[in-house]
Amino acid sequence: MQSFSELDLIEPILRAVSAENYTTPTPIQAQAIPHLLAGRDLQGCAQTGTGKTAAFALPMLQRLGANAADGKRPTAGPRRARSLILTPTRELAIQIGESFRLYGKFVGLRQTVIYGGVGQKPQVDAMARGVDVLIATPGRLLDLMEQGHVILDRVEIFVLDEADRMLDMGFIHDIRKVIKTLPQKRQTLFFSATMPPDIARLAASILKDPVEVAVNPVASTAERIDQRVLFVDRGNKRALLASLLADKTIERALVFTRTKHGANRVAEDLEKGRIPAEAIHGNKSQSARQRALENFRSGRTRILVATDIAARGIDIDGISHVINFDLPNEPESYVHRIGRTARAGTDGIAISFCDSEERAFLRDIEKLINRKVPVVTDHPYPAGQVPVAAMPADHRPPRSGRPGGNRNGGRPAQNRQGPSRQGQGRPQQGRPSNDRPAERGPAAAVRQSQNQRPSSWR
Repeated sequence: MQSFSELDLIEPILRAVSAENYTTPTPIQAQAIPHLLAGRDLQGCAQTGTGKTAAFALPMLQRLGANAADGKRPTAGPRRARSLILTPTRELAIQIGESFRLYGKFVGLRQTVIYGGVGQKPQVDAMARGVDVLIATPGRLLDLMEQGHVILDRVEIFVLDEADRMLDMGFIHDIRKVIKTLPQKRQTLFFSATMPPDIARLAASILKDPVEVAVNPVASTAERIDQRVLFVDRGNKRALLASLLADKTIERALVFTRTKHGANRVAEDLEKGRIPAEAIHGNKSQSARQRALENFRSGRTRILVATDIAARGIDIDGISHVINFDLPNEPESYVHRIGRTARAGTDGIAISFCDSEERAFLRDIEKLINRKVPVVTDHPYPAGQVPVAAMPADHRPPRSGRPGGNRNGGRPAQNRQGPSRQGQGRPQQGRPSNDRPAERGPAAAVRQSQNQRPSSWR
């Protein structure tokens, strides 16, 4: 399919799509939109960055914007919504809301976004008038429902975005509470970057005779992502990360950790080592999260450290590298994380740190993606070295004024906290210059490993 005009979309939507310089539908859009225009339930599986949001937003706008038989457009009524998009994070809710605003600017529908971390009064005021499109996170939505500010008895279209993460990360009870309040007669859509079999079965129990659209298999990774793994002892991971990120050819890196505390600690250590970085996770205020995202998007911050859930709202082009500070215990998460790079036809780099406790995770990942991840052995902190305190010599923070330096009388701490299982990310490509001195350090080792040509990292 060569053009959006082939999808039977109305002129106001085609005009909005053209204004965004979109010309050719992505595979998920080409496959999903006709079914959704026909009113079918749908379970869509596509990697992040493939256009999932437009795949459901465009047909929803068209169906909601259509006039009834009497020539009048239906209205939701006070405190009600004609459609509901449920999503796991505030950032993703804001991002989807912006997409609906852009795609629907010539359709004339009313919309609002509901999420926690901010005052509820503007959201309550918006719902008092009723909306055509409601985008919400589960917690704040249930709060407003319990207060009587939101009633879902007129929802015509229900979308569960990032369905795998919503259902797999503890939102299942909230989702069921919401679904119980929806009309039985409705169109239901599940969209997700990954669709593990158990999640697919659960989704199918909620959907009615759904069309299944899978643009990429669950185990697939983007062909343009160059994947590497570095074996390193847990105590040396932060030092290895600092050494890697000291290479300025890593232009924009997303670092994944599994826990909020881990994200804070990694970002703080990088800052102490004079490597500007910010962390984003659920414990941060909404304003702090938005500020960190905007700094990363604009290039003011080169490194963003994120947890899996918080990263679901990150839709930023130009991420050159994704770095898995710790391998995930769910192999599908690896696929999702590294999909943050190599977008829109660009190349990308995914680097994973793997300690002895994570070897099983790596085997699971390689089994899922049906390939071996190439190993980089030529780096400063190979597994088996004595752990350093935190940073390499030229990136360590100043010592504290306390005699002895630490509680072990100056000896480096060794694995007091047990294995770390933080999130992952993927690195993209640096741009080495042909006229500078020979490169050193882990970034250079990654580029030179496996007979890799430096130009392929550009």
